[in-house]
Parts: sequence; structure tokens; C-alpha cells
Amino acid sequence: MNTPFNGLPQGADRIVYVREVAVEDLPDDVRAQMDGLDVIWSVHGADGRQLALVADRKLAFHLAREHDFTPVSVH
Repeated sequence: MNTPFNGLPQGADRIVYVREVAVEDLPDDVRAQMDGLDVIWSVHGADGRQLALVADRKLAFHLAREHDFTPVSVH
């Protein structure tokens, strides 16, 4: 993976970051809405601001693309 990459076509302002979140780490009021899920997915803007919480990774990527963002996984 040593191939140079000149960036994504949409630019840095159109990138969002998708990461896994343990439901147990969420505030009580949010955790109460998770219907037995152990893990959810968070979508964050380039500035770190949380934009959405969704039930699965596929949905997070779909949501980002529907709003003309390029989703990137964060581990």
C-alpha cells in the first residue's frame, strides 16, 4: 500500500468519519433508546462533531453517501 494518493475527489469538507460505539458508553437517556443493541455506529464531521448515531455500519455509510459525503472508517 505504498501508492501515492492525492485525496478524495469531494475534498476534505465532504468527508465524514464512521466509528463503532459501545452502547454502554452512551448517556443513560440515549442508551434507553437502543432496544437491546450492544454496538451502534457514529457518524462524525471532519471537525469531530457528531452528526448521527445509527444501528449498523452499512446504514452509516449509506446515510453519508445520501447526503453527498464520503464516509471513512475510524478504528
